[in-house]
Amino acid sequence: MKRDRFFSTLGITAGTLIFAPSLASCIKNKVVNSGDEKPNNSGNRTIDFKIDLALSENLQLKTEGGSLIKNGIIIGRTSDGTFVAASSACTHQGFTLAFESANKRFHCANHGANFGFNGSVLNIPAETTPLKIYNTKLVGNLLRVFG
Repeated sequence: MKRDRFFSTLGITAGTLIFAPSLASCIKNKVVNSGDEKPNNSGNRTIDFKIDLALSENLQLKTEGGSLIKNGIIIGRTSDGTFVAASSACTHQGFTLAFESANKRFHCANHGANFGFNGSVLNIPAETTPLKIYNTKLVGNLLRVFG
């Protein structure tokens, strides 16, 4: 191999090794099915996961009015001790919703949209698109969110 060809090949190889990791981080993250989502025939995502309320990371749900977001779902414990679960993205522009147990609603602080615990639109700018609501079932310390 000639000297100039050797250095050219060496430079390309070194450049690839140095810059490839940087370029890979520029690629948009792809959502991977974590096992909590299951495909269905209608094209909608089907959710089915459990939350262990005994774990410290889930302590918010041990208190009435507490909430947390997992897998794009906001789960809240109402003032009567039941659980509600809904898509955590506002149907107006996709901002993350807050759970407000005392007001019996999911609230978008960005533009003021509100949704009832049944997913119904309470006021604009959410227009008429309701939130997707998921079922919950508590067995022991395990809260199942599905739908």
